[in-house]
Amino acid sequence: MALTLTILGSNSALPTSDRYPTAQILRVSERFFLIDCGEGTQMQLRRNKVNFSKINHIFLSHLHGDHVFGLIGLISTFGLLGRRKALTIHAHEDLKCLLQPHLDYFCADLPYQIHFNDLRYDEPAIIYEDKKVTVESFPLSHRVPTCGFLFKEKAKEPNIRKEAILKYQLTVPEIVAIKDGHPFIGEDGNVVPEENLITPAPAPLSYAFCSDTRYSRRIIPVIQGVSLLYHEATFLHELKDLAKRTGHTTAKQAAVIARDADVGQLILGHFSSRYKDVSLFENEAKEVFLNTALVSDNTVIEL
Repeated sequence: MALTLTILGSNSALPTSDRYPTAQILRVSERFFLIDCGEGTQMQLRRNKVNFSKINHIFLSHLHGDHVFGLIGLISTFGLLGRRKALTIHAHEDLKCLLQPHLDYFCADLPYQIHFNDLRYDEPAIIYEDKKVTVESFPLSHRVPTCGFLFKEKAKEPNIRKEAILKYQLTVPEIVAIKDGHPFIGEDGNVVPEENLITPAPAPLSYAFCSDTRYSRRIIPVIQGVSLLYHEATFLHELKDLAKRTGHTTAKQAAVIARDADVGQLILGHFSSRYKDVSLFENEAKEVFLNTALVSDNTVIEL
């Protein structure tokens, strides 16, 4: 099953003529998750032909404006489109207090409910789970409380070989038992080798989103081995002191995290507007971790 990430905004605090602030839409196991909601998010959702009604969960890494200023407009648009299904926003507990006056003034007749799920910032925590997907938050190191998010497919069942069904005349209960790992005894009284009965399911896919953060090695055990890692890279390494002081990461530092966490692929974003040539970020990161790519607005990555 595919995991598809669409970059709606890839710049840091200041939008440019070709880059919006941070926002992403992740499609995994037919769930659509909005991650951060910078200014212009709903315009980018339109541009990328994302069905608004599919978005039931919004995950906000922290409450800096470039990650949330698109939220009230999107909420209002949902209402104007006649939304009835509840919307859950996973964010810092202050969001409800900050947002409520805007909701009361601009969205008093909102036709759907908004549920707020307060995040914690002391340790990793499961914040969403269903039959196919789990979402885990984990603390980052920024100037305000900030979380990263880890999206993971749940392990899938193996597939029964069609020829095995015919050969052994397998019943539905027997198929279920085999998929659950129980041995199957053939007519000769011997256990049929597992590889004769099933083909392994594809490995579950995973995606880690590391928003604004200082270089922090404590996230490595959490994101170990993820299929795809997005990590902010606001500055090049020559400004590592500024990055630390402002709560950000350099391209080189993000690559070190990716390398030491043994991730499948690293993508970089959240570039400072001071850089006109962002290819420098890719060059710097690839010196440490070769499988690195930069994101730009409207980039689509599919695993």
